[in-house]
Amino acid sequence: MMTERKGVENLSHLGSEDTKYTFEYDPTLLETFENNHPNRDYFVKFNCPEFTTLCPKTGQPDFGTIYISYIPDEKMVESKSLKLYLFSFRNHGGFHEDAMNVILNDLLELMDPRYIEVWGKFTPRGGISIDPYVNYGKPGTKYEDMAAQRLMYHDMYPEKIDNR
Repeated sequence: MMTERKGVENLSHLGSEDTKYTFEYDPTLLETFENNHPNRDYFVKFNCPEFTTLCPKTGQPDFGTIYISYIPDEKMVESKSLKLYLFSFRNHGGFHEDAMNVILNDLLELMDPRYIEVWGKFTPRGGISIDPYVNYGKPGTKYEDMAAQRLMYHDMYPEKIDNR
């Protein structure tokens, strides 16, 4: 049986026919709704294959896929607001590693999840690809231990790079 979704009345992006795309970094675009199942651990994963940002030095575009996985607590991020937020990096100058940390920090502040990880897999420029990974587990909980373990082993079996 489906439960009624709580906390959706304040969502301004979802269902709007007047979507505005912001080309400058804007974390205020992010919106949340209540987790209907806070008594259970489960992962929510977003795959964002069209992420773009600019090199802070050259202004050249960088393209990548961003993977965001989290175990929610009381709040969850609304997916359209996340899409608009990620789009706001389009004209933002920042190194890949910084962008992944900024995304994680903004989502931490927004939702206060039990666990979260952000992994960017960028297409090569100059013959090298950069794949920064960052995570967080709530201090003093099993999620803090989980974060340490996942960070240690996150890329033990890297994929063969033949598709980028």
